[in-house]
Amino acid sequence: MIFFVFFLVSCSEPDGQTQLKKISTQNKIRIGTLVGASTFYQSTDGEQGFEFELAQAFADFVGVELEIVPFFNLSDLFPRLESGNIDIIASGLSINEERLNQYRFSPQYREISQKLVFKQGGKRPRNFTQLNGNLTVLSKSSHSDSLVEAKQKFDQLSWNETDEMDESELLQAIIDNEIDYTIADSNSLAVFRRYHPELSIGFSVTKNEPVAWMMAKNLDDSLYALLIEFFGEIQRNGQLNILEEKYFGHVREFNYINTLSFIKATKTKLPKYKHWFVEYAKDLDWRLLAALSYQESMWEPRAKSPTGVRGIMMITQATAKQVGVTNRLEPEQNIRGGGIYMSRLLKRLPDKIQYPDRLWFALASYNVGWGHVSDARKLTEQANKNPNKWVDVKEFLPLLIKKRYYRKVRYGYARGDVAVTYVDNIRRYYDTLVWLDNNDGTNSKE
Repeated sequence: MIFFVFFLVSCSEPDGQTQLKKISTQNKIRIGTLVGASTFYQSTDGEQGFEFELAQAFADFVGVELEIVPFFNLSDLFPRLESGNIDIIASGLSINEERLNQYRFSPQYREISQKLVFKQGGKRPRNFTQLNGNLTVLSKSSHSDSLVEAKQKFDQLSWNETDEMDESELLQAIIDNEIDYTIADSNSLAVFRRYHPELSIGFSVTKNEPVAWMMAKNLDDSLYALLIEFFGEIQRNGQLNILEEKYFGHVREFNYINTLSFIKATKTKLPKYKHWFVEYAKDLDWRLLAALSYQESMWEPRAKSPTGVRGIMMITQATAKQVGVTNRLEPEQNIRGGGIYMSRLLKRLPDKIQYPDRLWFALASYNVGWGHVSDARKLTEQANKNPNKWVDVKEFLPLLIKKRYYRKVRYGYARGDVAVTYVDNIRRYYDTLVWLDNNDGTNSKE
């Protein structure tokens, strides 16, 4: 198909220099994106982000190298696309009427909504008439476009626009009491609130809007044709769902009290036990082991449940014997035992389950047992979905509470719905610990 598109568009242009031809000749596609937690960022593990991985998948699909061109504001990004300096903008941008008149879009691949954001503790505005303070948004953004439209109904509405800050800096400015309100995309806000739960939503500025990649508007269909093929393929093979689950699947739900309590505990409780998490994590990231422990006990070494699990890692008596723990209430022993048990669960998983899914399967097994997770994998496979991908199996694990499903599997009834929530919680705690590790000197990585 790619060869056919190359041939077709080359024949349609007299000089053969279509956009796709140039990309092929240079063996490189240049994709611009805004730097951000939901798009593209540099971590200790290298380049990451939803849009980065999507862009890399497209470069692989075309068969060329990827050059990511990072930007910090839209005012620089759009002119670079118009001048041909970059080939595509991949930055989670929504489609609206004004942009449709100026640019060309790929098939949509997500939906987002715009939220009016303020700081917890202030009076919640229910609409634009109740704003009482400074509203600042990114210039040339869809947020600005939405305000222009809203002003037709709310003629007293006023706001400031800035090129000096990105979306995350605007959110930080609310926390620092530098501005009173801003507008943020729902996906970016969901990620940011993991670290700053004091951000609150006043109201939805827009309903769900389609998100797509952006191209210059011209008569060259060469790259556009491949984008249609690419997005169709990743939807068919599940790759898009896998990426969506990886970056956003665990952050859709938000609990203010829970998130605030966790961040407080990282300062008051975690320092007492961190060195043991680091020591006994072995090949596992210590922050994941610590997140698992918080989900189990909220880092309480004397925690216990009616079912007999005890200690900071909440291990059973039987598991304690297996991993050499003689006193489950002794935090060092319990953490060491929990680390050993988690490592054994990881080794027990079939080789076909790859990272990071391997971690999520192991965490679910820590909660509900590998037997029940294995049952859910069988149900997943019977439904012609992938039993080695967490995004698919998490749909079927909750079915183990229903008789018509659990009576057909080996290990029977299980609270699979609880296991899914359990894994999502740990992933949120883990993400927060990673962010704190990278941004807070008091929690530096060891």
